[in-house]
Amino acid sequence: MMRKNNPQSEINNPQSGIPNQQLLRLFVYGTLKKGFWNFDRFCTRAINIEPAITWGRLYLLPAGFPALEVLEASILGTGTADPLADTRTQNTIVLPENAMTRPEGDWDLVHGELMTFANPGFDLPPIDRLEAFDPNGRCVYERVLVTAETNDLIRPVWLYHYNPGHNAEWITSGKWG
Repeated sequence: MMRKNNPQSEINNPQSGIPNQQLLRLFVYGTLKKGFWNFDRFCTRAINIEPAITWGRLYLLPAGFPALEVLEASILGTGTADPLADTRTQNTIVLPENAMTRPEGDWDLVHGELMTFANPGFDLPPIDRLEAFDPNGRCVYERVLVTAETNDLIRPVWLYHYNPGHNAEWITSGKWG
């Protein structure tokens, strides 16, 4: 984690006292956000929820929910079937100097929520199933590690990435719902 213009690491999550090495951060931009229909079923165990932004292209799918495309060059890692290994990856990766720098091209700042989970082995598999993420098979969404910004902190976060093809409407505001 980096403070904008001032690299710094935190030892604990201030809200929970749990060491950061055990916390999984997930950027959500659609139906998993607080107040939307999948939050109550999948995200009530989040120990912290805060507004966040990342670079990408947000699309509205014909089914009525959003999909987020991220620039391939911004992907720091790809999710696995092991949530604890993915948590370790997220918490040990060194962010590039240009993390959260505006990418070339027509990419938008996408607005969502950063959810922090204290028990990724329990909390992440149901969300992976909802998003049809299967690292060993064909996936609808791919869980990838990228950077996001919250309250002047730049952090590595997991999110569900989708290549929408041509049957989706681009949401140029970067906001859904």
